[in-house]
Amino acid sequence: MTTAEILKKVRRIEIKTRGLSNHIFAGEYHSTFKGRGMSFSEVREYIPGDDVKFIDWNVTARFSHPFVKVFEEERELIVMLLVDISRSALFGTQQRLKRELITEIGAVLSFSATTNNDKVGVIFFSDKVEKYIPPKKGKGHILRIIRELIALEPGNTKATNVGAALEFLNNVLKKRTITFLLSDFVSEPYDNPLQLAARRHDILGVHVYDKYDKELPEAGLIQVMDAETGNLMWLDTEDKAVRKQYAQAYDDKSKYCTQAFRKSGSALLNIRTDEDYVKALQVYFKSR
Repeated sequence: MTTAEILKKVRRIEIKTRGLSNHIFAGEYHSTFKGRGMSFSEVREYIPGDDVKFIDWNVTARFSHPFVKVFEEERELIVMLLVDISRSALFGTQQRLKRELITEIGAVLSFSATTNNDKVGVIFFSDKVEKYIPPKKGKGHILRIIRELIALEPGNTKATNVGAALEFLNNVLKKRTITFLLSDFVSEPYDNPLQLAARRHDILGVHVYDKYDKELPEAGLIQVMDAETGNLMWLDTEDKAVRKQYAQAYDDKSKYCTQAFRKSGSALLNIRTDEDYVKALQVYFKSR
């Protein structure tokens, strides 16, 4: 992809996702995520009913009657995107590839965060961390993120390692973050790294999948390639046993994913490539 093509795509995604962020998600995002804690705001005179533990004894002694410290919520957050760029995301038979869906969702979340004056960072991963963009603010920073969402390719590897991305998150970010983990979750295991990360960070998994990740079409004898291994094989899609085995493999991975997020206390959204991700995110924001 040429530089001109990348910039054209960046602009198109910016226009679409900024509009969604400003007009749809702004209110939901603001009300969903709370600040990291409380910061000192001011001192005022004590009012009966105030908690005595907030009395400022130095000011009280100076003026000979009680004053209390007032605190307010710190609204600034750190938002992290953990983005799967492995080869399996380059699949889609409906409206778009899984990678394209991940890119749009990542862009919408980035603009929503920056509208809230939050910092945004990204960890791109395949079977290892491919690129880390530290959290920052500003439109230029968000446009850089979108550019990488569109153009960044993994190295020679094809596999996925969700656990490696979660471990990296824990190592580089000691403060609490709001983390969106965008992947098709074809790799296992990652339940232990997820549980460790969820103790410090507020994590939402966004599982993107295609209709034909779950079921094979009845299309006769076809040659398919495993995106993670590169292996080629022939499948008789008219064979009910073959289709059942294919569906069972997807169900097993899906159940593992659901259980891993449930055990960690984290939320999980499942969004198909031909579904309305806007509605799915709105429902999640409003349900928190």
